[in-house]
Amino acid sequence: MQNQEEINRLKNVVQQLLDEAKLQGATAAEAAFSVDNGLSVSARLGEVETVEYHCDQGIGVTVYFGKRKGSASTNDISGESLKETVKAACSIAHYASEDEFAGLPDPERLATEFPDLDLNHPWQLNAEQAIELAIECENAARSYSSVISNSEGASVNTHQGTRVFGNSLGFLQGYQSSRHSLSCSVLAGSGDAMQRDYWYSVARNPSDLEAAAQVGGKAAQRTLARLDARPLGTRQCPVLFAPEMASSLIGALLGAISGGSLYRKSSFLLDSLGKQILPEFVRIHEQPLLKRALGSASYDAEGVATRARDIVSSGILQSYILSSYSARKLGMQTTGNAGGVHNLTVEPGSNDFAGMLKQLGTGLLVTELMGQGVNRVTGDYSRGASGFWVENGVIQYPVQEITIAGNLKSMLRNIVAIGNDVDMRGNIRVGSILLEQMAIAGE
Repeated sequence: MQNQEEINRLKNVVQQLLDEAKLQGATAAEAAFSVDNGLSVSARLGEVETVEYHCDQGIGVTVYFGKRKGSASTNDISGESLKETVKAACSIAHYASEDEFAGLPDPERLATEFPDLDLNHPWQLNAEQAIELAIECENAARSYSSVISNSEGASVNTHQGTRVFGNSLGFLQGYQSSRHSLSCSVLAGSGDAMQRDYWYSVARNPSDLEAAAQVGGKAAQRTLARLDARPLGTRQCPVLFAPEMASSLIGALLGAISGGSLYRKSSFLLDSLGKQILPEFVRIHEQPLLKRALGSASYDAEGVATRARDIVSSGILQSYILSSYSARKLGMQTTGNAGGVHNLTVEPGSNDFAGMLKQLGTGLLVTELMGQGVNRVTGDYSRGASGFWVENGVIQYPVQEITIAGNLKSMLRNIVAIGNDVDMRGNIRVGSILLEQMAIAGE
């Protein structure tokens, strides 16, 4: 359900910016205009905490004078403001030093096909209805067990946005998208033995969200499961990353093969193109044109066409993740990833979560990670964790106050299996990941 009138209104403003940049002498220019509106409601202990309506707009323009670049932004769309914004960008460009790799993408790389990706599903939800949903969600969690002792609340968010991007190569396109979510976080136990956990659901279409009572129930179940957590002794053992934690492992891999890390030589996967970086059974690919998916787009942040492609095939790194700028710095071609990846999918294996626990046998299931202990240059990995100790494929007890450590290069090579319990709530779609062995620092 695209509102073409609204898209055209934004296109007119972007075209004005591009025309003004040309009038002020820029040899090339690109501009973007986004309008976002939404509603956020939170409730705690059965009472409304916040009701917020959002309505934001932003305009950005980048101009080029040969190889010199300047950018400026505003949220005022009056004719005078647009001229001043372009003038500011031009002024910055005049003082900037030349960068031989700067500039618009190659014209032949720009998207020319714009399929309907079914991304826009407005939720006709007023504040009263949103409050009811949030309270229903929290009540489901609080009434799940008498051991649930407190709550951090539940929230309902609905968001809709219109985005238009254009450049002086003749590209001018826009689309609308929506994103809705429901979340809940509760506490159980008392004193030093208190535990908290949460659950959330997110979707483009509100009909794809989990029911409020279901979200609350899962938050309660997860919290109760953590009660009576204990530390582990220091050891080496197999580790299973739950799906929502597995995405951070894949995120670390993506950071290492992205253009910025590579041209700065700050990656543990330098010069790995065409080399085995994962086991042979692993395939990682992008699916940018999936309908209703959270990471779908027919073009990237530069207007370059996105396409379905393998990044890792049979464990071999087939492609980096590049924008036009990083590609030029590396003497390569853009991969249509200015602004990031689009529905990155790690091909699932045959085991569900129960099957992955069985394959883990005896070891650690990680359900929460803390800290930022990942060194992208060396691959050294050390993060605080909590989760569950598993024996013979059966969860025995919750664990906390431990650190898991390894080196990402060998961790990735030592993946034993990937589950089919895929977490679809983000731009990285991956099931649980089983690693052969990691070091655990505990008592």
